[in-house]
Amino acid sequence: MSTQLDKKQKIKYRIRKKISGTAAKPRLSVYRSNAEIYAQLIDDNAGATLASAASTDKDIAAQKVTKTEKAKLVGEAIARKATELGLSICVFDRGGNLYHGRIKAVAEGARAGGLKF
Repeated sequence: MSTQLDKKQKIKYRIRKKISGTAAKPRLSVYRSNAEIYAQLIDDNAGATLASAASTDKDIAAQKVTKTEKAKLVGEAIARKATELGLSICVFDRGGNLYHGRIKAVAEGARAGGLKF
């Protein structure tokens, strides 16, 4: 009998089989814990993180808003950092989570910030 974590891991592997990030088109990886949310732009060819943003960052954590609104701020922050690096396009990796709620909010925030995926 497989647990919920095992099922999520299988979904994560299935997603990662299909998508990969490059220096020109990095992978926007999203990790969601119960309390926080993290986003990274990853170049899988070099195995390097190009930029990152999290709800624990000082400017985002200082705001007293809901977790979904913080997720949107994280998306906007990662998009801002990507444009500073000269990136405008990426591949979205939802990390085994369903595309709704906070994961969707990160994606919408990144799109609002100018990222295309």
